[in-house]
Amino acid sequence: MNTAIDNAKRLIGEASVTPATGPVFDAMEALLTSLGFAVHRFMRGEGQAGSDEAPVENLFALREGPAGSRHFAFAGHLDVVPPGEGWASDPFEPTTRGDLLYGRGAVDMKGAIGAMAAAVADIPREAGTVSFIITGDEEGPALHGTRALIDYMQAEGIAPDLCLVGEPTSVNRLGDTMKIGRRGSVNIWLKVEGAQGHVAYPHLADNPIPKLVAMLAELDALSLDTGTDWFQASNLEITEIEVGNRAHNVIPAEAKARISIRFNDLHSGASLSERVAAIAEKHGGEALPIVSGEPFLTEPGAFSDFIAEAIEAETGVKPELSTSGGTSDARFLRAVCPVIEFGLCNATMHKVDEAVALADLTVLARIYRRVALAALAAGDAEPSGDGAASHARA
Repeated sequence: MNTAIDNAKRLIGEASVTPATGPVFDAMEALLTSLGFAVHRFMRGEGQAGSDEAPVENLFALREGPAGSRHFAFAGHLDVVPPGEGWASDPFEPTTRGDLLYGRGAVDMKGAIGAMAAAVADIPREAGTVSFIITGDEEGPALHGTRALIDYMQAEGIAPDLCLVGEPTSVNRLGDTMKIGRRGSVNIWLKVEGAQGHVAYPHLADNPIPKLVAMLAELDALSLDTGTDWFQASNLEITEIEVGNRAHNVIPAEAKARISIRFNDLHSGASLSERVAAIAEKHGGEALPIVSGEPFLTEPGAFSDFIAEAIEAETGVKPELSTSGGTSDARFLRAVCPVIEFGLCNATMHKVDEAVALADLTVLARIYRRVALAALAAGDAEPSGDGAASHARA
């Protein structure tokens, strides 16, 4: 059987804590080859296990339609976060209790990938070209996952017309929310150096902590914006303060902190990094930014209409178009073609006893089938690449 429920169970049954490799990709390959896909798997990353450079497995699968036909891509990840303690059953043993299927990855996002495979089973090859862009590194550093898949596609001259990412976007019931964009994200490490000394002789030392506190106070007081038509207000959060001083009578030589900024399309990672760096320098410190994603927006139009119509046809729900939440691999895929995210209810993702409603898996597969058929039958209703996706005005 190739139902969404069967597929989800098959994938949940393979432990795949990020970065995922091996058996879970074997299971995915078997699903797709049985549907007529040519599957290419490869590894990237050469570091030690546990490091950001640890090897990651990726899978690209292609089922070509008639020459010149449109190309629709499903995208997602097979890696999961660690299960944690306290599960009522083995997190990697798919278990049905009542109307729910339990297991790590049930909603984020093996269930959605299982529904994608079930959807394609009912899409004739004559409808057009379909591909799967599947990584094992979305929940981790995301350095050698979807970015590597994009490199592979570009090298092979493969360019989907539209892409749907199966992240769990629904909030209260299946179909109530889809994501047409995401805010950007930048993490910035701050450091102030001083001179160590005895607390009784402060004139012989230079305490970096007051400088760091003043810097953080100024950063915390910033009002970055009040939001835009499609994005909520940007926010800056202090996420860590570190001194590492174990002695009560010593002025430390160094103080550190970290901030995280989630920002809308009024900014860029570079503009915010420069602003923070200027404040850090003002207080005698320095800043090291790492931008993990820029904001993007896929303008509402034909693509979002395909999805909304499919959802309403199967659930009776009219979805909200949202840009809320954290980052996802859509931030990379938007450089290839217009991308929208839609998937299962997210209430239990990353939690103990993660679970999906069995009925939702079946309905999701039908929604995905409708979306793919509509996208493959459409004309050039959507612009491709960054022209449709990027609205940064920094």
